[in-house]
Amino acid sequence: MVRLQLYKEGLFCGAQAIRGELEDLEIKSLPSVRTINRILNRNELTHRRTGRYRAKGTPYPKLLGCAVNEVQQADWIGPNYLMGGFRFYSLNAVDLATGRCGVQPSLAKDGQSVFNAFWAIWRRLGVPHNLQVDNAEEFYGSPKYPRGMGPLIRLCLNQGIELWFTPPAEPWRNGVVEKFNDHYRQKFLGKVNLAQEKELFKESLGFEDKHNSRYRYSKLKGRTPLQALEGLGEKPRFPYENQPPQHPLSKPTSGKYHLVRLIRSNGRLDMFGEMFEVPKRLIYEYVVGTVNVRRQKLELFHDGLKVEEYDYNLR
Repeated sequence: MVRLQLYKEGLFCGAQAIRGELEDLEIKSLPSVRTINRILNRNELTHRRTGRYRAKGTPYPKLLGCAVNEVQQADWIGPNYLMGGFRFYSLNAVDLATGRCGVQPSLAKDGQSVFNAFWAIWRRLGVPHNLQVDNAEEFYGSPKYPRGMGPLIRLCLNQGIELWFTPPAEPWRNGVVEKFNDHYRQKFLGKVNLAQEKELFKESLGFEDKHNSRYRYSKLKGRTPLQALEGLGEKPRFPYENQPPQHPLSKPTSGKYHLVRLIRSNGRLDMFGEMFEVPKRLIYEYVVGTVNVRRQKLELFHDGLKVEEYDYNLR
């Protein structure tokens, strides 16, 4: 009955989630997660995990995110359409430590819209220490100006956030938010019929609240994201101002941002289309190109150690 209720509400309904609901109902003599799994299997109420298997290989400089907002992953999803053809995008973000999500609809992805969407999420989710995104132009700027420091780079440096760009064509490196995007498509876009912009923003906040307060994750030991936040005993840092900055921001004079890249057979580091020669021993290895804004330097790291440095004039 508990599983059926979770299923009807569109929530996770695996063994961990069921166990958590039974605990909330103060049921005595609770079965173990393993026992619940056996019962589900016996009644054919489980689904085989799907998804592409990725073998372990070249070491990758992964951000772990063990503390609250130590690492957030973010991604745009869209264009999406409401009834009648109304088009919108959704900026989705996830805190790796707690699984809390932020969902913010936007009618566009221009510079000010980027500011507005991230600012709205940070007002609810908190400001991250590190933000990880892919290489979409709305995140880094324009390939014509690889050192131009696009709107998101300037916003992050302005707020003391270190921005990380994953390797091109490797979406699984942003796997937490990519998986959340699938969940968003199934549980929100696939089930909510909306016709007006006002309804969209209201229902998006409702979906965010439901996810953070009701969904239970095995990686959180059956807790909800908000319970995980409470358990860590850390308070998120929020923006000092209610309103986002106005675009464009001037170029920052301090801070760092990072590009993770796989060095291919040409032996070059690709910094948004601008190429830098690297030591040959780094071919087929992942490296981190760190732009040190104050020093006006591009620092090359491999396996946590700095191996090269280049002049990198941003002015």
